[in-house]
Amino acid sequence: MRREKLIFVATCDLSGQVRGKAFPVEDLQQRLATGVGYTHSNIMMSAFGPIFSTSFGTAGDLMLVPDPSSLVDIAFSDEDGERFCLGDLLTMDRTPWECCPREFLKRGLAALRQEAGVELIAAFEHEFVYTGIDEALPTSYGIRRFRGQGVFGETLMGAIRSAGVIPDSFLPEYGLRQFEVTVGPKPGLRAADEAVIVRELTRAVAHQLGHDAIFAPMMTPTGTGNGTHIHFSLLDQAGRPVMPDASSTHCLSDIGSAFVSGVLSHLPAITALTAASIASYYRLTPGRWAPTQIDFRDGDRGAALRLCPVFAPSSAADAARKFNVEYRVADATSSPYMALGAVVHAGLEGIRRKMTLPRQAPPPGDGTGDSDAETSGLPTSLDAAISLLEASETVREWMGPRLHAAYVQLKRSELEALAGLSEQAVCDRYVQVY
Repeated sequence: MRREKLIFVATCDLSGQVRGKAFPVEDLQQRLATGVGYTHSNIMMSAFGPIFSTSFGTAGDLMLVPDPSSLVDIAFSDEDGERFCLGDLLTMDRTPWECCPREFLKRGLAALRQEAGVELIAAFEHEFVYTGIDEALPTSYGIRRFRGQGVFGETLMGAIRSAGVIPDSFLPEYGLRQFEVTVGPKPGLRAADEAVIVRELTRAVAHQLGHDAIFAPMMTPTGTGNGTHIHFSLLDQAGRPVMPDASSTHCLSDIGSAFVSGVLSHLPAITALTAASIASYYRLTPGRWAPTQIDFRDGDRGAALRLCPVFAPSSAADAARKFNVEYRVADATSSPYMALGAVVHAGLEGIRRKMTLPRQAPPPGDGTGDSDAETSGLPTSLDAAISLLEASETVREWMGPRLHAAYVQLKRSELEALAGLSEQAVCDRYVQVY
């Protein structure tokens, strides 16, 4: 029987889930104009599927319109492959819908360009658990575990490159069956698209091999966490780096200092957008090499924002080109568009207000996120983070009142749905869907 090739057009929604509809590949050109039908309340789907609460009701229509620049078309065999495209949620008159996650990031990037004259480049690094490996291979970073994953890593890197993404590294991480995949930096919107693409290709390759790739922040409440760290830097309109300044206390230029200061200043509220689940806060606890404080440090993997080292630069220009800051308060329960958008909007706010970092650099931490420095703590639960987000008029302005209210409502409904479960049961629920 003849098979009709389909392509899936999707949005990575407020729950960080990739959802949409499929249509025949031969209709792609038509669908670039008409998209597929979507409805407002779909944005309120929980991570677990059901809509627990919505203010949008059943009325109204939207268009989910594919962006051809995000098209993925990979053949694993003559019969099996991955064909999907990321898209934008538009109203029926083709204007961007205010609650579209991709539009939230686009607005931030456009404002950054218009107001500060700079572009953001970014790259996401993803930690996940691959079930196709024996738990008896506990060798963190070890070649035995690397060998034990078989063809998964090479197949994944090949799929990533076939999708037009530049593969960087693949490694056996610290936790049991845990791996990490990283890719090269790209301009802001493409970087977020690639974060979605890499996650879905990781899941697809694992599926082809009869296994799963799990991006949930915690497998168990006392285990090792899976983070999704965001590396970023700023370029001027000519493509020249503008963040580094080796003569400053923090190695940041004035605009770099203002951007990082803005992120730190709004970190309590935007944590709800970047660490978006109950289980996220089991990871953000002392002793896990994960952030617990609102801090910026040089080379400290326990910091909220880390100044990354530049290895063996060939010149001062090469060092400036590789210079980047890492945002570490994030995991895969967040939409990459919402997470990166939050960083962009917060950093731009710092530029607007001409914010600066303290003149004295903080003392080195111990890499565990459990520091004695004079810093304030991150929210310790999703409930606390959502309350801070809800109370922030500044973040409400970035998001717009409708998206802000919808996100708060969605996450409060998630809290209610999992109320009363043990921490292990909470982890299990997220493992099932991420």
